[in-house]
Amino acid sequence: MTVQQLQPVAHHSAPQIKFGTDGWRAIIAEDFTFANARLVANAIARYVIRSEDARKGVIIGYDHRFASDTVAAAVAGVITASGTPVWLTDKPCPTPAVSLLVRQRHAAGGIVITASHNPYRWNGIKYKASYGSSALPSIVAQIEQELELAQHRDTSALPPRKDLLHSSDPRAPYLNALEKLVDWDRLRKANFRFVADPMHGSSAGLLRELFTRHNIHCEEIRGTHDPRFGGAHPEPIEPHVQPLRDAVLAGKYDAGFCADGDGDRIGAIDCDGSFLNPHQLFALLVWHLAGTRNLPGDVAKTFSVTKLIDKIAAKFGRTLHEVPIGFKYICELMLERNILAGGEESGGFGTSLYLPERDATVSALFLAELMAWHGKSLGQLLAGLHSEFGEYHYGRIDLDVQPEQKQKAIAQFSDSAFTHILEWPITRRENMDGVKVYLGDIGWVMVRASGTENLLRVYSETSRRETTNQVLAAVTHIVHQL
Repeated sequence: MTVQQLQPVAHHSAPQIKFGTDGWRAIIAEDFTFANARLVANAIARYVIRSEDARKGVIIGYDHRFASDTVAAAVAGVITASGTPVWLTDKPCPTPAVSLLVRQRHAAGGIVITASHNPYRWNGIKYKASYGSSALPSIVAQIEQELELAQHRDTSALPPRKDLLHSSDPRAPYLNALEKLVDWDRLRKANFRFVADPMHGSSAGLLRELFTRHNIHCEEIRGTHDPRFGGAHPEPIEPHVQPLRDAVLAGKYDAGFCADGDGDRIGAIDCDGSFLNPHQLFALLVWHLAGTRNLPGDVAKTFSVTKLIDKIAAKFGRTLHEVPIGFKYICELMLERNILAGGEESGGFGTSLYLPERDATVSALFLAELMAWHGKSLGQLLAGLHSEFGEYHYGRIDLDVQPEQKQKAIAQFSDSAFTHILEWPITRRENMDGVKVYLGDIGWVMVRASGTENLLRVYSETSRRETTNQVLAAVTHIVHQL
């Protein structure tokens, strides 16, 4: 693929560019073209001028994907043409580094050229609001309105204003901010050895740099700039974490931490090669911040996150807020009140100690600090939680279905006449986001229709791994019969 392939192609009708909370994503050289990237940039520029203080400027960063740097330069040209100053990063950086710069410089907003954890054929544009995190629904609505206008009018480009374009180093201020978050003396004395796995993404070198500064042993794998991500999806879940598992076991490391393509989602491997899922990591983080460190603040989680969080929050006397799925709802709460820790099912966690934003490197630092505080592995710490609060085994599958099947499944699980799954009675229902049904005292299962794809997402959590698998299999069978 060449940069020329990103140039606009003839369309009989303009593609529908949908700008969501985390921005817009599309397949490179199909809908992700320079022309469409400029359309999105134009909409953001108009939003900034109308609703923010444009004189404060916009921070623009980019990830390791194909031509992200070139697209970032084109987007910067559109923003400066509107009379808005731009600080364009001089190297790739994780999304939260742009969020931090927006906050530190009191900028009007931030733009990141990234498709996050999507496969390498995708790229996208994220917008970060002036408070340093994902755009609230009200901001998204305004940008989408501007985008709708931009797609149906002649927007003859004004020339870029080179006098308004500035270069910015994103990594130094980011590392300096993160250095203040944890107890480095305690970490150093624990003498743990870690592996960092940025999955060829834009957080490459960062965790290793922080640990090395403080004489803590940390190796890095998959740290090279590879737009194809080594042939794997840059998403820190199984099976994509296998190289990290191999490295941890081969080097007898105490833990391995991996980040997605733009560095805001985390995954982890224990010293015995076990993968810790996001629910388990979030539970450990809440237990550490609210319990071990006894820091003030509430806890927030999305609707699909483990019930273990409820028990940990109750133990430490913390108010628990449950919100619909999407970090935007966590962010909204973090802007309104003191949320010590907020997390979602996909591995994105935020804390009041830093930003109302997900950050894999920050999460890794806190998990390493937790290990150092107790002198235990992640697996041992998780076993301690299970011993105290009971076991929680989570699973999720995505079913490829037709639109009418999605509707039928939601209707089926909402119907009070639907009373059992296998031998387990349905004792309660919740419908905050999808439909969650409780199966007596063994756990719950939830169905939720994707708004953008022909997928039905099925989530379940029970007290035994085998039971969770049975429930997921039973629901899959039910849906396929609809």
